[in-house]
Amino acid sequence: MPVVDFGAGRRGRAALPPVHLADLDLPGRREAVAARGLPGFRANQLSQHYFARYVRDVAEMTDLPPALRADPAAALLPPLLTALREQVCDGGATRKTVWRLHDGALVESVLMGYADRVTACVSSQAGCGMACPFCATGQAGLTRNLSVAEIVDQVVHLAAVAASGAVSGAPARLSRVVFMGMGEPLANYARLVQVLRRLTAPAPEGLGLSQRHLTVSTVGLVPAMRKLAQEGLAVTLAVSLHAPDDALRNELVPVNQRWAVAEVLDAAWDFAAQTGRRVSIEYAMIKDVNDQPWRADLLGALLAGRLAHVNLIPLNPTPGSRWDASAPHVEREFVRRLRAAGVSTTVRDTRGREIDGACGQLAAAETTGRERKAAQ
Repeated sequence: MPVVDFGAGRRGRAALPPVHLADLDLPGRREAVAARGLPGFRANQLSQHYFARYVRDVAEMTDLPPALRADPAAALLPPLLTALREQVCDGGATRKTVWRLHDGALVESVLMGYADRVTACVSSQAGCGMACPFCATGQAGLTRNLSVAEIVDQVVHLAAVAASGAVSGAPARLSRVVFMGMGEPLANYARLVQVLRRLTAPAPEGLGLSQRHLTVSTVGLVPAMRKLAQEGLAVTLAVSLHAPDDALRNELVPVNQRWAVAEVLDAAWDFAAQTGRRVSIEYAMIKDVNDQPWRADLLGALLAGRLAHVNLIPLNPTPGSRWDASAPHVEREFVRRLRAAGVSTTVRDTRGREIDGACGQLAAAETTGRERKAAQ
């Protein structure tokens, strides 16, 4: 079976995770079980358990012969994620988990329940190399890309939690996935596209989610944005803009020094034209930094008449950061000006503030705690 290079970050070349069922398409799974001396239908059986019933532990697949569970099947379902810490808030409607991967890297995922839907927010990288200074993950730097299965396994776990009815006040079914956890999804492009196809393929090939219910976030990797527009996937593209002018965006989103605001938005409009999908413009409201009325007017002028929606995000400050959230009246004026320009605008529902809700905060706290113990 071929070995895939999942990438390495600042810590050097990372050891690859073991190959998992979710790394393979259905024909690949049949080849894998055949290589272990099993009939092809076992691949369908394992896939049905994993993708339709959200069973991640082969020991729980009691319709398989014990000998099969003990060796060949288990080899295709190695444990990829170990839960180190889970926090619950918002009356049980928000659940955040920090995971340890096989090599000790940490990632996070969040499950959020609403009256009409359950959304999973998942990580695509361990850490992030984009270095946005107001983001906890960006401050940590990049460890490595995640494998296809490491990303999919987060979703399958969260789908199982939703199906158990543990998310208060929400349907018992995961319906949406946003790639807004740790990492820059388009920097892990090849695996991201495989994940999107795995999540939307019907069982037993995949999870059977709607393409329209998947959202891919990016800070603006223009070549990858243009490539994604050609994939035939009707997903939502979310552009983390955070400033309408290059002078400030160069500071807030350093990759802007490579692809400026005009180039990023041009690629976004190309995506909208190719897919017919409205682009989400993500904008973290940072006190006295990017929340001035003139910046609202400039943003409105850039977006007016476009297939776009602005999602304003009240900043969840990271510990020790100099960045803080905008005052409510400033936020309201920003919204007013955007809407006056004819731009659809909403303010993101704030979740998880009391549980280190911003991306990377919980993993950072876990890492700090381990470092303190090691130093004692």
